[in-house]
Amino acid sequence: MEQRLYQFQRHLPEWLHLESLIRLGERHLRVHDVDTVQMGDITLPLRVLEMGSRSPGAPVVGFFGGVHGVERIGSQVLLSWLHSLIHRLQWDDQLHRRLERVRLVFMPMINPGGIWRRTRSNPNGVDLMRNAPVDAEGKVPFLAGGQRLSRHLPWYRGRAGEPMETEAQALVNTVRQRLMNAPVSISLDCHSGFGRRDRIWCCYARSQKPIAHLAEVYRLKQILEHTYPYHHPYLIEPQSVNYTTHGDLWDYLYDEAREQHPDRLFLPFTLEMGSWLWVRKNPRQLLDFFGLFNPIIGHRHNRVLRQHLPLFEFLVAMAVNAGNWLPRGEARENLTRQAMKHWFG
Repeated sequence: MEQRLYQFQRHLPEWLHLESLIRLGERHLRVHDVDTVQMGDITLPLRVLEMGSRSPGAPVVGFFGGVHGVERIGSQVLLSWLHSLIHRLQWDDQLHRRLERVRLVFMPMINPGGIWRRTRSNPNGVDLMRNAPVDAEGKVPFLAGGQRLSRHLPWYRGRAGEPMETEAQALVNTVRQRLMNAPVSISLDCHSGFGRRDRIWCCYARSQKPIAHLAEVYRLKQILEHTYPYHHPYLIEPQSVNYTTHGDLWDYLYDEAREQHPDRLFLPFTLEMGSWLWVRKNPRQLLDFFGLFNPIIGHRHNRVLRQHLPLFEFLVAMAVNAGNWLPRGEARENLTRQAMKHWFG
């Protein structure tokens, strides 16, 4: 037991933090182990947590992290949010009332084996965010857009025709079962490592064509900028305006939701925390591959853990109040034209 605890403390302290939060919030959480991955003689469950309404008609907001093992700050940010919610539930009646109207889903460590090994890929060498059976339209960046040459090279997609990796399939099943069935659902997948600004990306990654819900994304962008005009740091855009990739899990899920649930709204977003800003402020991080994706200095790490909590609160509020802002009719058509000009003009 002591040896196992030491191993977790050394390789996966986030797991110990999650376990402590589950014990603290057991009255408010519904915990599901949806699959497992093996690290030697240690079994790591792929854990999903729910809180809030059990009503099938309630909106759902899903928070996901740890897809890429080196970007563990994504898992840590979600654990910070979960920590805040659990402690607030001990005294905050307003939060209890809010959670009667919405369901929150957490999958903070999708790739615990990759986090354990400090690799972008899972233990099989597969980049989970290149693993969906989706091919990009047109050219993609060499290697970075997803490759099938070798698992020893980065951005490996896995072999063509094989099932998705366990972790990727667990994410897909979680979204299918816990988000897509809701009338309105929003997901946020937390990553790091792109640029000097924090970005919120929407689909598509596989194509430069606009998604069907471009008006809804643009309206959400407007409301966020109007609500937080002085302190929201995010650049909101489709991922494809930067680059395209094969095998994006959120493209795969968005298209499936459009096909199987055309009367429901599923909006997946990716939070890309701008790790180049951390490196610029602390160039010594260049000497550590892990430092390219995570803030190292203590006060900067703490700042990142707290600065995205207003965004999480905002997404929950948007889901609960979807009827007050979702565009319809002529207003939706106008927003689509504005979004096309803004992002694709």
